[in-house]
Amino acid sequence: MASFLGVSGGALISALQANAATDTTSSSSTNQTAQASSTQPDPNKGGHVGTNGTKEELLTGDTAEKVKTAALAAVPGGTVQRVENDAEGSPYEAHMTKSDGSQITVKVDANFKVTNIEDGPPNRQ
Repeated sequence: MASFLGVSGGALISALQANAATDTTSSSSTNQTAQASSTQPDPNKGGHVGTNGTKEELLTGDTAEKVKTAALAAVPGGTVQRVENDAEGSPYEAHMTKSDGSQITVKVDANFKVTNIEDGPPNRQ
């Protein structure tokens, strides 16, 4: 009986050690993924910092609705991806996808008038 417990105990210890090694690897890769995510901003959440040091933040409430309305009027059939303050020039911008699938950025002034439509996603480094 003592020899059976010795073998069973050894097997149990080996299984626990293998499990611990697996758990460490899995949490390590989870931590690496979380670190990579935190160093690269999610473009759908804003966060770009312009050369002037202004950080773009997502718009909310009445301002967001007015910017969306202006952008959609300027680009019929388009879809607004996000609206935010603009770090380079205009007070606001709307990132959109046109009906043909191409991406644009619509610049909007403080009076909620469209001032410019830029083709393509922003070229940010």
